[in-house]
Amino acid sequence: MPVRIRLLATAVAAAACLCVQTVQATASRAEVSRGVTIPAFYDPPAGLPATDGTLIRTEPLPLALSLPSLPGPLPGRATRLMYRSTDSAGGPVAVTGAYIEPTLPWLGPGARPLVALAPGTMGQGDQCAASLGLEHPLLLNGRTVSVGYEDLSIYRLLAEGVAVVVTDYVGLGATDRLHTYVNRLDGAHAVLDAVRAARNVPGATVTAASRVGLFGYSQGGGATAAAAELQPDYAPDVTLSGTYAGAPPADLTAVTAAIDGTDLAGALGWAVNGFVQSDPALRPIVDAHLGAAGRAALTDLSTMCVGDAILAYGSQHSTAWTTDGSSISEIIGEEPALQAFLDDQRIGGTAPASPVRLATGVSDDLVPHAQARRLAVDWCDEGADVTYVPVVLPDAGRALLNHFGPLLTDQGDAVAWLTARLSGLPAVSNCWTMPAQP
Repeated sequence: MPVRIRLLATAVAAAACLCVQTVQATASRAEVSRGVTIPAFYDPPAGLPATDGTLIRTEPLPLALSLPSLPGPLPGRATRLMYRSTDSAGGPVAVTGAYIEPTLPWLGPGARPLVALAPGTMGQGDQCAASLGLEHPLLLNGRTVSVGYEDLSIYRLLAEGVAVVVTDYVGLGATDRLHTYVNRLDGAHAVLDAVRAARNVPGATVTAASRVGLFGYSQGGGATAAAAELQPDYAPDVTLSGTYAGAPPADLTAVTAAIDGTDLAGALGWAVNGFVQSDPALRPIVDAHLGAAGRAALTDLSTMCVGDAILAYGSQHSTAWTTDGSSISEIIGEEPALQAFLDDQRIGGTAPASPVRLATGVSDDLVPHAQARRLAVDWCDEGADVTYVPVVLPDAGRALLNHFGPLLTDQGDAVAWLTARLSGLPAVSNCWTMPAQP
């Protein structure tokens, strides 16, 4: 359809960052991250609702990339959200995000479906939140670089007439705490509670009868994989039709070792910051091993987005951060409390109750292919309905490119697979082929 072609053209423009917004610093509020004033909307209230998924507040969200049309603005109308969730310590937490009601109709059977999108790694500064990326696809002010690269996948889903809710995760956007990067429970809860929140957005056409899908790559793949595992117990009211988990960091011990010294070495700092935010008892252990350079790096990274971290910490080794020259991975191996924390983050101990499409680049050495494949094997052994997709691309010579390539090349197939599940078509597990799969 011509309208859908126009919408996809807008998505391509988002991917190419043709729409650039320069954000100026102001002094009107105390919460400023790298010169960017975080809107007051993102400040959680003192008291939170009692029920997970309850909306705390909403407001219209202007989409920077939008086209006029007779049916309405393309790709749709967006609403900024804050909703209640539960963190990994069992306490209430406010999470922000966005809901987009598509203008295009859903052409499949049944009510308009909903996809909860879990973003890939955005950073740890509040200005990096995916909901802000919808408003500012490319944020530049001389002190930070934030790219809303998930806009492409969001727009592709909206082009199918699927409603989309995006979570910012715990502590990203919301100003009351640090983002708990790659925390299994925090990520899964934020995704599932976003589904609950979306059903109550004013003007939303999705209901409890709408089929639900989950979509995520990298950090997002880990969050959707964990959410698929936890859904039967944590959110039995959310009936999943399917989950796409691309390049999931299922084993943080393996991932931590792999990213050290790569273009995205700064993610080590986000992980350590998140560990301590989640479990303050780890702080003395971390402090005992970090030198002045390491403490400065963690503080610096706590307000950075992906672009900032690549520019400032790309190819650095964590051995420069510690008092004795040990790597972060070596310290984790030496400290039982740290290893136990990472072991608890492991995904793969429970079979999802709904179909999952797990994709991993065979050349991915940033979020290592082997540990993602291991997750597929674990789930298959537990009886899950798994569609395993090894994305075969040549080694690009840099870990970040090996990780980013499958995101782009497989995204269309991932959207098509999930749309089929939302249309009620059954998935076909290929677990029986795993011994022959790379």
